Amino acid sequence: MSRPVIGIAAYLEQARWNIWDARAAVIHESYVRGVTANGGRAVVLPPDDLDADVLDRLDGLLLPGGVDIDPALSGRARHPETDRAQPLRDAAERLLLRGALERDLPVLGVCRGLQLLALEYGGSLHQHLPDVLGHTGHCPAEGVFGEHGMEFAADSIMAEVYGPRTRVNSHHHQGIDEPGSLRVTGRSDDGLAEAAEDPARRFVVGVQWHPEVSGDDALFARFVEACAARAASAPLPVRSGQPA
Repeated sequence: MSRPVIGIAAYLEQARWNIWDARAAVIHESYVRGVTANGGRAVVLPPDDLDADVLDRLDGLLLPGGVDIDPALSGRARHPETDRAQPLRDAAERLLLRGALERDLPVLGVCRGLQLLALEYGGSLHQHLPDVLGHTGHCPAEGVFGEHGMEFAADSIMAEVYGPRTRVNSHHHQGIDEPGSLRVTGRSDDGLAEAAEDPARRFVVGVQWHPEVSGDDALFARFVEACAARAASAPLPVRSGQPA
């Protein structure tokens, strides 16, 4: 059986390599490693807000971490600590997510990806967690990861992967306020919702931490497994010269 093909949403940033210092479509290599090391074939998807037709050729979608989602999308005023808006990225990833849900493709959202899921499911975000929690433990400093315990709900994918408790890394100043119609399946020690799922679908999971940074293959393996199952159940494409 061929490897499941998994799209990873990329973003546009100024980057330097070889002789170039230019705008580039980039994604942290650790996401690619998480997919390929666990049996998937990674395809990087630059931002494109015209359509989501590429999903017809994919077996799963990974929404990575990154800059804050524009608070205007949920009708909220911008907090002084909120990142500059990236409207193309927001629009492109929302389009991909909606298309993946329509096709019942497995979806894994990491950090920002979880937050995008929450908004798509009718939820809302805290824009700056220190204002809510009274501490900076979820992001001690820019580029510095925190660490905290997680407790998972029974009968969830999270509990299947990690058991009832584990410790995770942390680098985010925004977080889930209301999860919408998602089921919260993991909370940090201070009570913040940091894992959520849609139990009505084959695999829609979002986590607030960064398994790609910690080399957490357990979650990636479960995601790739779901993508492989989706690929096995999908009808074969019609080849040129074959009857439809």
